[in-house]
Amino acid sequence: MENSIGTAAGNVWKYLSENGATQLSTLKKELDLNGAMIDRAIGWLAREGKLIEEKKGRSISLSLKE
Repeated sequence: MENSIGTAAGNVWKYLSENGATQLSTLKKELDLNGAMIDRAIGWLAREGKLIEEKKGRSISLSLKE
């Protein structure tokens, strides 16, 4: 399972790299991954210190740290 989480994290990173700050709901719609796998991928990237999470009301926006 670790490889698939790593691959998913790579897909999330690539999407954010190409598209900039993105709402979590949009990310879940755009990537061909189930919600649980996206959550795991985000956790992986957060643990690595690669994400910025910004809450605006009920929505969450994610972007990459520079």
